[in-house]
Amino acid sequence: MSTTQQALDTQELEQRVKEMYREVAEEPDKEFHFETGRRLAERLGYPAAELDAIPASSIDSFAGVGYYFDLAAIKRGDVVVDLGSGSGMDSFLAARRTGEAGRVVGIDMTEAQLAKSRRLATDHAVTNVEFVEAHIEQLPLEKSSTDVVISNGVINLSPDKTKVFAEAARVLRSGGRLAIADIVTNTQLPEGVTCDAALWAACIGGAMQRDDYREAIEAAGFEIDDLKENDQYRFVSERADNATKKYGVKSVSLLAIKR
Repeated sequence: MSTTQQALDTQELEQRVKEMYREVAEEPDKEFHFETGRRLAERLGYPAAELDAIPASSIDSFAGVGYYFDLAAIKRGDVVVDLGSGSGMDSFLAARRTGEAGRVVGIDMTEAQLAKSRRLATDHAVTNVEFVEAHIEQLPLEKSSTDVVISNGVINLSPDKTKVFAEAARVLRSGGRLAIADIVTNTQLPEGVTCDAALWAACIGGAMQRDDYREAIEAAGFEIDDLKENDQYRFVSERADNATKKYGVKSVSLLAIKR
């Protein structure tokens, strides 16, 4: 693990991630390694009626890998943090569930995604959500200030997942919920993949082996309550599809409770 981390150029990784997700925000119909948009969201399990109630442009730039709102059980009055909020689709859905008595904080590091989500929140008068520029490894939030942390297809992009889970645990109250969808693998990826910033940005190179991923969550102070595979998710480029077949790259959704 340490050798891989030393070999990966994290500055190049961040630049590639920002550029790719700038394109997702501004050119959602462009071809990527992964799917985007409403058709993907509905296939993963997002109810059409709920999607109809939020800004359509946020759905156009959706690039998630699974559905977890059934696990998150967000209720009125909850404080929710969305790690890697993108153009805001999941944040807007969460804001409908919390109602005006609660609030949602979307965290993202990509300027174009933040600009789009903030504009949509203003244009559609969504007042119980805010979008904050920050890295998910260092959240600008108080300890034990949050009821639910959500994230969709983003944690695998981080070069320091241990810190991401530790931050999620820090901001959650005791008994708080971590509900996420992410990419994991059956077998450990070789350095030729894990040190390739382009494959990291495509949501493959940074994927952890499934058991290691669970252990990292548990080590941060969580107890995993539920975990399911998302059979409806797939990559679309040949390079990404080859890695999927060779290393067992797959999408999972899970719920973990802070001890």
